[in-house]
Amino acid sequence: MSGHTHYQTLEVNPAATQAEIKSAYRRLAKRFHPDSHHQMANHERIAQVNAAYEVLKDPNRRSVYDQSQTASAGRSTAQTAATTARSQTYHQPTQTARTTEIQLQQWLKQVYNPVNRHLAQILNPLASEIQCLSADPYDDDLMADFQDYLTDCRTRLEAAQRAFQSFPNPGNIASVAAHLYYCINHVEDGIEDLERFTLSYDDSYLTTGRELFRLSKKLRSEVQAAMKAVF
Repeated sequence: MSGHTHYQTLEVNPAATQAEIKSAYRRLAKRFHPDSHHQMANHERIAQVNAAYEVLKDPNRRSVYDQSQTASAGRSTAQTAATTARSQTYHQPTQTARTTEIQLQQWLKQVYNPVNRHLAQILNPLASEIQCLSADPYDDDLMADFQDYLTDCRTRLEAAQRAFQSFPNPGNIASVAAHLYYCINHVEDGIEDLERFTLSYDDSYLTTGRELFRLSKKLRSEVQAAMKAVF
C-alpha cells in the first residue's frame, strides 16, 4: 500500500461522503483486523486502514489532507533549476530530519505520554474492581464503588481522546498511532458494556467488557514495544 492515498487505502472515491467512508472503514476493519479470525486478517493492513480513517473521518482534517494532496501533486509537476535542485538535495535531508524529530518529540509529550498514562489508569484496576464487586454484585455499596470506577474511566477516556486529537500524528509512526487509536476505541466500547452491566446485571455485558479491556491491554503493549523501538 506504499504510496497510496488514504482514499485508496479505504477503497473509496475522493468524493465519497462521510457515511461512505465510515461504511468502508467498518468493512475493511472486519476483514483485516488480526483478532477478527478472518482469512484476510493482516496486522499491517489494519494499521494502514485505521490511519487513513483517523484523517478522513474528521471533515476538518480531511480538508487539510485534501489540500496537501493537491499541493503535493502541483509540486511533483513543477520544474526546478539544476543548481537549485542540487542545493536542495544537499540541504533538505538535514532540515527534514530535524523537523521530523521535533514533531516526534512533540507528539510524544503532548499525545503519547498522557494517552498512555490515562489508558493505564483505566485498564489496570479492572481486575481488582471486578473482584471486589464479585463478593456480592447486588450489594448497593459494592455496585456504587464499581460505578464510581467506571465514572473515573469515562473521565480519563475523554482526556485521552482530547490528547490524541491535540497534535497531528507524525508520518513515520503512523502505524503506532493507528494502534493507539484502535486501543482507545476498544476501551470506549468496553466501558459502555461495563456500564450496561451495572444497569441490567446481564453477565454478557460484563464478559464483553472484560474481553474488550483485554484486547486493549494487548494493543497498548504492542504500542509500548513499538515506541521503545523508535526511541
